[in-house]
This record gives sequence, structure tokens and C-alpha cells, in this order.
Amino acid sequence: MASGQLSREEALACVGCRHACHILLYADTEAQLFEEIPIRHIVLMQMRFDGLLGFPGGLVDPSEESLEEGLSRELWEELGFSLSVTVEDHVSSCHNPSSSSSHLITHFYSRRMEEKEIREVEKAAASTATDHGHEVAFVCTVCLHLSFWHSLHPATFSTPPLFQVMGMVRVPLYTLKGGGGGLPSFLSHSFIGNSRSQLEDALVRFGLVTPEELQTALTHAEQMRKQP
Repeated sequence: MASGQLSREEALACVGCRHACHILLYADTEAQLFEEIPIRHIVLMQMRFDGLLGFPGGLVDPSEESLEEGLSRELWEELGFSLSVTVEDHVSSCHNPSSSSSHLITHFYSRRMEEKEIREVEKAAASTATDHGHEVAFVCTVCLHLSFWHSLHPATFSTPPLFQVMGMVRVPLYTLKGGGGGLPSFLSHSFIGNSRSQLEDALVRFGLVTPEELQTALTHAEQMRKQP
């Protein structure tokens, strides 16, 4: 087992640990970009309130609900779509190395869907999800709201529950000519926690890209980040 990796049972046995559950939703597609470039798969992530990319999901308290029940609840809040996550959807659990606290364990899940179903998820997220798009109406006053929230909770400051999801985004799995667009550009953006490594692992694990395609995209992404 890789460094930091835990079995689901080991993770749940951790005393004093917090748990965050997120899921990769994906589907095969025959669609093409510009009727020329095969899209191959629809892979969903989301833009968070802080401008970082991540997967749908959130914190779950195993003392109140199972990890899967908590993730299913989060999906309903963020996507407005009822999806019953099961233990069979579990991919990995690990200590989050980017967390300020070593006591946060991230649990990663995946679900392969039909194209029609995943398009319904996209529609529901934009139209019915309770946590979707709240920031749009407050985008000019985010700092004011955060400051006010901090004044109310100075000792245990955390993001107020209002600010959640800016919108769903698809991961482009193709690389445009010259390596300057598509997956390389996407990977050059900023991700929350270990969601980027989760994405990279899942893309290869589920055969959505080849290891060679991913490595090429990562090389171009690194070059893009170094550009002034």
C-alpha cells in the first residue's frame, strides 16, 4: 500500500480523525469537439468558492452516518441529484498530506454512469442543487461575508456554509496540437488538497487516458506553470 494510504477499515478506526469523502463521476461518450477531436469520456469536477478545482463531496462524521450515506447527502446538496453511493464505489482512503492537520483522512469514490445520466447530473447541479451557484449573487461581497463570519467565529474560523460550489466543469481528456490546450491546461490550474493526485490516479486506473498520455499532459502542464 502506498505511503499515506489506508484501508477503509483502518481509516474508520483512526481516533480523532476528520473524514472527507469525494467522488469521481464519469461516462463514456461518442461526442467530438469541433466534430474532429474525440472527447471519449465525460469526467466531472467542480469549481469551488475559493477558485480551486475539486470533486463533489465534503466532510462526513462517521459517528452520525456512514461514509457513503454522508457522501450521498453531500451529492444531493451540491448536485441536486440523488445518487446512492455504496462501499463498492470506494477507491481509496489516505491521510491528506496538504492538510494543515494530519488528522484529516480523504476518502475517494468513483461511479461510472451512462452519458444520459451524467448529463442529467449536470442539469440538476445548475438548476436544483441547494449549494450550487450561491456565490454568483455574492461574488462582489465574498470578502465582506468572510470577514463578518470570522468576527462571529474568531476561535474556530471556517468557511461559512453559504459558500460552496461555483459550478460543475468537465475535465478535457484530449491534448490540442502543440500541447497547449485541453488536459495540460486543465492540470496547470490549482486544485484543493489532494484532488489533483486523485484525478491523475483515476484517469489511468479506469483507462480514461493512457499512462503515456497523462505523462505528456503533466509535462506540458509543468511547462505552462513555469511560464512568466
